[in-house]
Amino acid sequence: MNWLIRDYREGDLAPVVHLIDTTAELGQESVFSLAECIGALTGRQPAVVAVHQGAPIGAALATVAGERAWVMRIAISSGWRGRGLASALLVELERRLLAARIGRISYVLPEEELLGEGLLNAGYTRQPAVAYFEKSEHLHGSAATLLDDLGGRYLAGDLWGRVAGMEKEKDLIERRVVLPLAQPERAARHGVRPPRAIALFGPPGTGKTTFARGIASRLGWPFVELLPSRLADEGNLSAALRSAFARIAELERVLVFIDEVEEIAPVRREPAQPGGMHGVTNELLKLIPGFREGDERLLVCATNSVRSLDPAFLRPGRFDYLIPIGTPDEAARTAIWQRYAAGRPDVDLPVLVAASELFTPADIEHAARIAAQAAFERDLGVSGQAPEGDTAPGASTEDYLAAIAQCRPTVTAEMIEQFGADITAHARF
Repeated sequence: MNWLIRDYREGDLAPVVHLIDTTAELGQESVFSLAECIGALTGRQPAVVAVHQGAPIGAALATVAGERAWVMRIAISSGWRGRGLASALLVELERRLLAARIGRISYVLPEEELLGEGLLNAGYTRQPAVAYFEKSEHLHGSAATLLDDLGGRYLAGDLWGRVAGMEKEKDLIERRVVLPLAQPERAARHGVRPPRAIALFGPPGTGKTTFARGIASRLGWPFVELLPSRLADEGNLSAALRSAFARIAELERVLVFIDEVEEIAPVRREPAQPGGMHGVTNELLKLIPGFREGDERLLVCATNSVRSLDPAFLRPGRFDYLIPIGTPDEAARTAIWQRYAAGRPDVDLPVLVAASELFTPADIEHAARIAAQAAFERDLGVSGQAPEGDTAPGASTEDYLAAIAQCRPTVTAEMIEQFGADITAHARF
């Protein structure tokens, strides 16, 4: 990715108008006139601009009417077509519209063109009128207020596709969890019951939260995270859990995520200790069966220590699958490093993969951030090193290796050994 997508600014008017005007003949037409597009831009309607080396190379703009937004134009400079920029612009524009509580996003094409296929892939549905595409988003009215009260929200629609590496885990979750929930009628024909609750376990930083968010994004369901620490702040944790699940039950569809679930469902000791978590675990055990009665609900719990969870909490009937999420293998680390080093084709990926053997996705992200910062400071001449001249922008192999050397892996060899034992003792998929 060699561009930056940001909000439209007043100073972008002239170059964006020029871009819209000059790309109309390249198949990037619109039912909205140039004058209407200018009016939307000057009227501060939602718009995003892609820039490369400070110059606009693409733009996407919309106009909002009530709870519906009309995508007026996606314009891309001819030299940048076919590189995924249209999808990137549309995703960023949708994020602004979702934040503004827009319920439906529509796009009208004057005739069939390649963009129509892209809209279908982005979740839009063609309606029987010219080439009219529509996408439904969000909850409305009391349901939207309830989601806000729970701290929930709809996530960007591309999160699942952006999960880099970890293909084995991703494929397993896609087949066992996502597809039965996305196609329940087809699953029912084969006697498959879609899961209602799953637990993800593994060392810290391996991407359990990322997978939970990706599932919600893939299904198009609202994402509600229940934080044990925040629930505890309400005074009575059992009552707070009961209240939260009662409000969640009013939502038609939802993915509920509880991270570090061992904080509220630890192994119960007998006899129960005063002020202990015995009653909280009991309360959660009683709430899960009621939650499972909804057809479009999924509870995802994550833990770094599955062995510390109460056995009754994890049994079949409460949790359909217990899925291990480990550190990325060689192929997965290659895919993750490729994502960060894509701007430098000369980066030696095998060397980085070998040097980051125990790194989690979060560790790799941190190392990539350190390397990118080093390259940025060198380019500005504030690092004490001379700028690299005409070499490609971005971090080099040496920058990445230096960053890896600075990082301390989150996962130790002992953790890996314990994780292997936990897979044997607890995994169920």
